[in-house]
Amino acid sequence: MARFTAIPNIPAADVPYWQSQTLNAMKQNVELLTGIGGELDGASRAITKGSVTVSNTPAQTMTQVTARGTGFTISEQSVASLEDYGKLISNVQSLANDVATLRNYVNTLITQLRG
Repeated sequence: MARFTAIPNIPAADVPYWQSQTLNAMKQNVELLTGIGGELDGASRAITKGSVTVSNTPAQTMTQVTARGTGFTISEQSVASLEDYGKLISNVQSLANDVATLRNYVNTLITQLRG
């Protein structure tokens, strides 16, 4: 969790008007970014590294395609071999598992970033 120090009020006396206005605007913006500015929905609050707890994704399961498109010609029709067809099914399943894992990580990250 991020830690922020409160910003003291800008003095109204002995400070030129333009400088007071500029410092007040900067103070308000910093307070909104740190989440201490009283904004009800927190839409202006900045995301800090402490807000994100998603760990590194695991190693990719599918590192290379093992199906090669080998097969036979039967009655002038190309037919995949049963072995190559099985490899293709395995490759597609590995790819689907990798996509599902990454999708889960991305959804978790989006949820954390939204707060």
